[in-house]
Amino acid sequence: MSETWLILGATSSVARAFAQEAAASGDGVILAGRDRDELERQAADLRIRHGSLAHTLAFDAEDSVRHGKLAEALKGAGCINIFAAFGFMPPQTEAEADPTLALRVISVNFAGMVSALLHLAPLLERQGRGKVVVLGSVAGDRGRLSNYIYGSAKAGLHAFLQGFRARLLRSGVSVTTIKPGFIDTTMTWGVPGMFLVASPRTVARRCLALAREGADEAYAPTFWWLIMAAICAIPERIFKRLKL
Repeated sequence: MSETWLILGATSSVARAFAQEAAASGDGVILAGRDRDELERQAADLRIRHGSLAHTLAFDAEDSVRHGKLAEALKGAGCINIFAAFGFMPPQTEAEADPTLALRVISVNFAGMVSALLHLAPLLERQGRGKVVVLGSVAGDRGRLSNYIYGSAKAGLHAFLQGFRARLLRSGVSVTTIKPGFIDTTMTWGVPGMFLVASPRTVARRCLALAREGADEAYAPTFWWLIMAAICAIPERIFKRLKL
């Protein structure tokens, strides 16, 4: 049975791939983001390529005042699933040197996600079914010297999603936290120390499959659970001295 996916941060690489995968399977998509011209181009491509019902909505993670209007715009749209894929990761050294930039990392990756999902929660509860998939990160599993500001935002997001999952379970809605490793995107372009880099399509396909299974938490690609288990097992007295 076809479904409709609201994709928040729809111009990101993984979100684009997810929209293609969802549309190819016969689902409708609502692309939400800041660049309306680009969203319209994406929607037109989906309609031509897959015959998909594709629409666009304005969405800005940092404009929490308007998040309620997003929920209002979806009334009457039928049963909605959500794929939240927006994020912001400047170089760690820049965020350390500029507390305002560091706070923006927290604002987009944590506060913006919390605000959007809480505004959409009543809609999900009223419809009594559906799926929510949110991109977290392996960076949230442990604070690393090279990425602890971004990682702290993702760690907070992971904790929030655990409680959010418990809340929506009571309404028949599943909430899936995806923890990707390194992905080949504009956000990671040029970042040193990258290895085992996955394509956006690989991650998007796993996200869609796990959503349909109603999974709670998962890594993407799967092998990252082993890597992170090893990293999390390192004693703090040793870990704090590593240049990870």
